Amino acid sequence: MPNVKPLLREIFDAALRSADPAAAVERQVEMLRNRYGSGGYDRLLVAGFGKAAVPMALTLEKKLGDLITAGAVITTRGHGTHHGLRSIGVYEAGHPVPDEAGMRATEALLGLLAGADARTMVVLLVSGGGSALFVAPHRGITMAEKQETTGLLLRAGAEIRELNTVRKHLSRVKGGRLAELLHPATVVSLILSDVIGDRLDLIASGPTAPDPSTFGDALAVLEHYGLGMSVPAPVIAHLTRGARGLVPETPAAQAPCFRTVENLIIGSNRLALEGAKIRAARLGFAPEILSAEVAGEAREAGRKLAHAARNAARRKRDRPLCLISGGETTVTVTGNGKGGRNMEFALSFAREIEGVPGVTLLSAGTDGIDGPTDAAGALVDGTTVEKARSLGLDPEMYLQNNDSYHFFREVGGLFVTGPTGTNVMDIQITVVGQTA
Repeated sequence: MPNVKPLLREIFDAALRSADPAAAVERQVEMLRNRYGSGGYDRLLVAGFGKAAVPMALTLEKKLGDLITAGAVITTRGHGTHHGLRSIGVYEAGHPVPDEAGMRATEALLGLLAGADARTMVVLLVSGGGSALFVAPHRGITMAEKQETTGLLLRAGAEIRELNTVRKHLSRVKGGRLAELLHPATVVSLILSDVIGDRLDLIASGPTAPDPSTFGDALAVLEHYGLGMSVPAPVIAHLTRGARGLVPETPAAQAPCFRTVENLIIGSNRLALEGAKIRAARLGFAPEILSAEVAGEAREAGRKLAHAARNAARRKRDRPLCLISGGETTVTVTGNGKGGRNMEFALSFAREIEGVPGVTLLSAGTDGIDGPTDAAGALVDGTTVEKARSLGLDPEMYLQNNDSYHFFREVGGLFVTGPTGTNVMDIQITVVGQTA
């Protein structure tokens, strides 16, 4: 077989194609047209938020442009350049920490949707990153206070479920509150999932989904990470008032607003992994999907996968094995370096397979972004740590300083794709039995 690293890129690209947001939306077009035509509606509004908002909107405009009354989407800064949309406006904002641009864009989006009534059909395009991009702090909480709270939770290593539990209870639009605002309009949400298990209440903080969490749960998250004294006082005050019943709770499943809402998962990490598996088989590998629910600390998850790869390397086989997994890990930041969960995963993996021949890993974000860097992730093999030591670099020091980006910049192995236009969490592709 040829050099394995280009093949890993081929497999990764196949995974992206299987999670392509434009194709996912196109599969829903006929249903949407029939639904609108038979429902007696006189307006079709389009709204969206997330890293894949633009390609999703482009497909909808191309296929249903004759029906669309108005529309607007919010995407991550840099993802909306040269979009080509005509009837649907585009706003860009900050991610993963929400900013003023996101708040202004959200208000514009809410203004567009304000007149929705029983004769209005609203198509929502929801994808990863929506929690930070679609942002409307509750009255009495400033954007700066919400930014600080989000930042503290991210640095503490909070999981997406925990992060969104807090976000939903600081928001006027998350946790089903958008469904409340749009009622009695018909709402069809087309959702590209970026959370493990495809839970509707967690994707983009569930703006049109029932919320099983409470104000009390949000307080418990802050307490769990020891942030009760660190987050801004107005945030604690608001959550405490909610827990006491002084602020209306987010709507639960029985709320009337959900009777006119349909939430459809149209893309997910599992679909991406299946696409990777098909391509790996065509390239001559023996592919195996390990899990679509990789979670926990990135360095621990990397170590666990490395042990599985080492064990697999000891077994004889007719053709190289391709282990495929996906999910979303977290990084508890204790150092002052630069990196992301995929690069930290890869560095931890590399330390465990030092000197092991025939094992190569690619860990990367499907959105093309890993932390505050220009890389999607990293490629490593059994020679990575050896090369680092020959350059006088200490891999353990870089790992402890959460400085995986600078490690791979020095050693080599940064995996750079640029924005991909989709986001279905992360993918790990491990080849066993083929030298790099």
